Amino acid sequence: MSLNKARLDRFLAQHCQISRRNVRLMLAQDRVLVNGKLAHDIDEVIDTFSHITLDGQVIQANSAHYIMLYKPVGVVSATQDVIHKTVIDLLDFPYKEQLHIVGRLDLNTSGLMLLTNDSRWSERLTLPESKVSKRYLVTLKNKLTADYVEAFASGMYFEYEDLTTQPAKLTILSNYQAEVELFEGRYHQIKRMFGRFRNPVVALHRHTIGNLSLDPQLPLGASRALTADEISYI
Repeated sequence: MSLNKARLDRFLAQHCQISRRNVRLMLAQDRVLVNGKLAHDIDEVIDTFSHITLDGQVIQANSAHYIMLYKPVGVVSATQDVIHKTVIDLLDFPYKEQLHIVGRLDLNTSGLMLLTNDSRWSERLTLPESKVSKRYLVTLKNKLTADYVEAFASGMYFEYEDLTTQPAKLTILSNYQAEVELFEGRYHQIKRMFGRFRNPVVALHRHTIGNLSLDPQLPLGASRALTADEISYI
């Protein structure tokens, strides 16, 4: 859901099919509440989630939703697809068609996905300047060496986009497994970075976004609403 903003007088004039002069009279008569408070300013800016009542009757009461999903391999990060099952298909919420995806995972990547209808929240998480990290567990075909750590930290030049990736943190966990922390999300970035070493990625799993980790109690393919603390903590 796009977080559309509007002036209160324009919203009421359109909703009630009245002139803005009559809206001024409504506000002067203390007939309108915005988020539980009397509204008197015609210039007040409201948005999709502003709770608005007129004469005690609710005329707008949209709720923001924030969902954590444990995405399996083979499910596409899209709202609809004619071939594959989508992350929306996995959800069991009556409002699921309102949701959009916050940071996609490709078909063969599993792990933490977030969905919401609050575009302002999703933008804060995905804008490059927000510098929200994503951490992945990577399983590789060939052995890792210390050379990988420096190469990831230095950034890599991608000729197709004509850009150099931001520094990424690579931690070697075993001969064939590493954790990678990114602050951006270029197309197939992790696979392409390991591709510089001709080392194919066998499995890729995102387990953390910002300060929020995938709930260890959440079964594969399942989802749940985020808590209020999680919404703010991330």
